[in-house]
Amino acid sequence: MIRLSVNVNKIATLRNARGGNIPDVVEAARTCIAAGCHGITVHPRPDARHITFQDVFDLAAMMTVEFNIEGYPGAEFIDLVMRVRPTQVTLVPDPPGVLTSNAGWNLRSGAADWLGDLLTGFKKAGIRTSLFLDPDADQIRRARKLEADRIELYTGPYAQAFGTPAGKTILAAHREAALLARTIGLGVNAGHDLDLKNIPAYATAVKGLQEVSIGHTLVSDALYIGLTRTVKAYLKALGSKPARVKRAKRK
Repeated sequence: MIRLSVNVNKIATLRNARGGNIPDVVEAARTCIAAGCHGITVHPRPDARHITFQDVFDLAAMMTVEFNIEGYPGAEFIDLVMRVRPTQVTLVPDPPGVLTSNAGWNLRSGAADWLGDLLTGFKKAGIRTSLFLDPDADQIRRARKLEADRIELYTGPYAQAFGTPAGKTILAAHREAALLARTIGLGVNAGHDLDLKNIPAYATAVKGLQEVSIGHTLVSDALYIGLTRTVKAYLKALGSKPARVKRAKRK
């Protein structure tokens, strides 16, 4: 079953536009969990323009599903992850000022040794590791040599080209990339711009997909039909059953 991890960054963006604590990121996460999502994702950035470090601690304190922290592995991010000890850390190559993730790691660039040591440290702390990658066979093999647990396939180009011949070509590349990853012992996640229209084809084609992380489009849909109904709609699009998680008691 493909697990749905809801990225709550956009909830924090809306809150930060006004100040205060409305909408409440923790309450939004609770709503998503009650609706059946399998995990919560956050992507804290150095400028704290959406999720703050305090949000990460507050979410960790109430989490009853898998917690995925993604981001660029700067010193503060590494310290945060080691303090929180989430289920999974997803490393992305975003420089500090980038608006959103727009490419996977280039593991040919000399970053491999540094990332390898970092992955080892996270794994020793009991944290599952994932690297954000394009569907490139050489990059996937390099991720395996670095001993990452999983890769997260960057689906932005697929989403942009969905419904066109180019989209079919990109989808085929993702299918082959996932097959290679599974064959050499890597788990496969995916994320970026997936929505209710393009998810079913992706979930059908990319065999063995373990998790998708969705934020912007899911929160956008929730403005129209509500957060609970939206989470359930995405689970249906994935062909996945809701998680059965007891609601955490409030302190």
